[in-house]
Amino acid sequence: MAADHIRRTLRTDLMIASALVIAGCVMVGLSLREISATNSEQMAQATQPLQGTTPEPQKTAPPAQSKPGGDRPTTPAPEPARPDAEAEKAGAKPVLPPAPAEKTVPPIKQK
Repeated sequence: MAADHIRRTLRTDLMIASALVIAGCVMVGLSLREISATNSEQMAQATQPLQGTTPEPQKTAPPAQSKPGGDRPTTPAPEPARPDAEAEKAGAKPVLPPAPAEKTVPPIKQK
């Protein structure tokens, strides 16, 4: 009686598994049929480039000649992150917080 129950359970499980495999094959077939039925000449298309007006060339003075080792002009001039001692005495606050103190460790001994 127990062997009969095991056979029946096995047969039911086998039928369910077979039905799932067949359903999967049907879905794959339908998907492939849909893919082949669509127009295969469709392509993705990017947006058209912007059609702007080209700026007229301006008649200006040519750029200055570069000098090797010369100063590089910057606009606006860079300012130090920390004001000098005289400015601090006058009341200027540093832009950056004070740097953390470095941790000191004994030197590594050579072997």
